[in-house]
Amino acid sequence: MTPIEIIAVVAGFLCVYFTIKENILCWPTGLLQVSLYIFIFYDAKLYSDVILHVIYVAMNIYGWYYWLHGGKMRKEARIKEISRAWLTGSVIGSVLATVLLGWLMATRTDASFPYPDAFTTIFSLVAQWLMSLKRLESWYFWIAVDVVAIGVYYAKGLYLTTGLYSLFLLMAVIGLLKWRRSLLSTQDVPDGAELEAAA
Repeated sequence: MTPIEIIAVVAGFLCVYFTIKENILCWPTGLLQVSLYIFIFYDAKLYSDVILHVIYVAMNIYGWYYWLHGGKMRKEARIKEISRAWLTGSVIGSVLATVLLGWLMATRTDASFPYPDAFTTIFSLVAQWLMSLKRLESWYFWIAVDVVAIGVYYAKGLYLTTGLYSLFLLMAVIGLLKWRRSLLSTQDVPDGAELEAAA
């Protein structure tokens, strides 16, 4: 447990807390968290996670902008759903990408736990993209990521991070329920076409 990990954990908790609340502060706290974890995961030889968090930096900047200006008439974006076809395609594509990345990490690097690490990397990218677009389904992906990540980080001795992801798992379930209530209150409908345009 290092000072940088402690700061990253606190920033990560605040990021998810603000995300559940649909508070724009989730993005600057998220930027701090992902930036610090680049160094933490490099030291732990979790190279897929290093790549993931470098990409996260850009996605956090985009999400920050989209939440502020991505809605109708460039106003604040609201929670929406994606179509079943988009959800199915996202899951299948994520599984295939996980297998490919896991194989590359297993055969070309000294990565620890290449396939579980690849899973958290790929599914986190999809989750973060959907979160940036304020889509409800992002929480399903985060729940899957948290379950796998808890085991990986515990095995690597990142105990504080393991505790953080255990908390993330609980918060992801809470976030899913809260966002669903918010979605129902605005009576939004699935909007795969808009997601396709945004992609």
